[in-house]
Amino acid sequence: MSKKLVKSVFLFSSNTLLSRVLGFARDMILAQLFGASAGLDAFLVAFRIPNFMRRLFAEGAFSQAFIPVLVDYRQQHSEQKLRQFIADTSGSLALILLMIVILGILIAPVLIHIFAPGFTHSSNRYLLANAMLRITFPYILLISLVALSSALLNTYGSFGVPAFTPVLLNLSLISCALFLAPKLATHIVALAWGVLIAGILQCLFLLPFLARRKLLIRPRINFKNPGVRRVLTLMGPAIVGVSVAQINLLVDMLFASFLATGSVSWLYYSERLMMFPLGIFGVAIATVILPKLSQHAAVDDKKVYSQTLDWALRLLLLIGLPSVLGLFFLANQILATLFHYKQFNAHDVIMSGESLMAFAFGLQGMMMIKVLASGFYAHKNIKTPVKIAVIAMVSNIIFNIVLIIPLRHAGIALATSLSALLNSALLWWNLKRHDLYQATAGWKIYLSRLLVANVLLAIFLYLVRGSVSNWLIQTWHWRFTHLLLLLFGAIILYCAALWLLGLRFKHFSIPSK
Repeated sequence: MSKKLVKSVFLFSSNTLLSRVLGFARDMILAQLFGASAGLDAFLVAFRIPNFMRRLFAEGAFSQAFIPVLVDYRQQHSEQKLRQFIADTSGSLALILLMIVILGILIAPVLIHIFAPGFTHSSNRYLLANAMLRITFPYILLISLVALSSALLNTYGSFGVPAFTPVLLNLSLISCALFLAPKLATHIVALAWGVLIAGILQCLFLLPFLARRKLLIRPRINFKNPGVRRVLTLMGPAIVGVSVAQINLLVDMLFASFLATGSVSWLYYSERLMMFPLGIFGVAIATVILPKLSQHAAVDDKKVYSQTLDWALRLLLLIGLPSVLGLFFLANQILATLFHYKQFNAHDVIMSGESLMAFAFGLQGMMMIKVLASGFYAHKNIKTPVKIAVIAMVSNIIFNIVLIIPLRHAGIALATSLSALLNSALLWWNLKRHDLYQATAGWKIYLSRLLVANVLLAIFLYLVRGSVSNWLIQTWHWRFTHLLLLLFGAIILYCAALWLLGLRFKHFSIPSK
């Protein structure tokens, strides 16, 4: 089974990598065209609100609630009842989301006041954010239907196609920024239309793949279906439990709206870089193992369930720790290479670098949350993650209040990191306490190898990264060449160190079952 899981993770990660690379291309274009301006601050708020709800309902709570129930239906019910469950779920979800979209458009000014209270009523940022939110809000409905389709395909073993859909969002935003923006009186509004167009394209893209697997079923509204009620029951608490990282990021935006103009944008650019390894590795591993964990939980196979979770945690540490070091030591160098052009000046690089280093501190915790939360939801354990999520959210607010004055926007990022580490630690401890996870043999020697390899990596990055001032005055091709050489050298050093320390592929095998 480990080979199949690795293959699925690789396929998911490859498509996610393509999406992230295009995402960086998108952000480079946005940085050049709009910099860290009031207009971009407004768009980021207008996009962050529906994107936050998308992650909350679609990628977070819905996927975690829907997949375990879907697995149960596949194993315990007839094909007819399975298709009825899919039809009733899609129709009922669409109705709920349609009502949310209509309400959101009507109360857009209220939402701006709630999520960005620092935008004064008459400011340009507020007026632009209000107008663009009405355009972007329907994205919630469209992308949630994409999440439903993706969950179906993932459960039936197809991971590559759903992972490709974010590519369409990046292509749409790039196209609108380059070609639509010059035609509009207010250029930045083109990005809001790009979000809406992307949602439509993503929905249409998945339809042929659903049809090929005979999963393109006509939606029906039926809240009386036991499976639908079960999903909705799980979704409520799961909104808090599995999406706490997104809630914390939204709290960050709220606090940042009170800071100097550009603070929202600085946090956005640094968050985007932090999301690169999180999306490629953390989300990929969690997405791939959730159906497997649900299958083992459904037949009460505690041993293989625990071993699958153990495999995921080992893999996360192997990839996550060097990612943390790379983002921390090369924060300014990466930002200078990707974004230091035209409107995105040296000051923006330094400010974004401060928050990126703070985000890097909690990256491993954010990765762990994705997998550890899946461990609970595969068993349909809702109460424990919710309690932990509440603790993490309260701690994030407290950390924000304490750190925002001395560290400004970097304090906001550090607060998110600290709460993520606390969240992941509590999830891990409670999995152990509920006897859902037992560590396999060899963890001490494994952690020792990782420690030595990562210390060597940290020394290497510190010594060869060079000064920020030198990177800022160099040409773009010098920056790209040197960054690629740095990253390539770091990867070679890390892999060689682990190999010399005795780590082999066989150490990541789990029983085939």
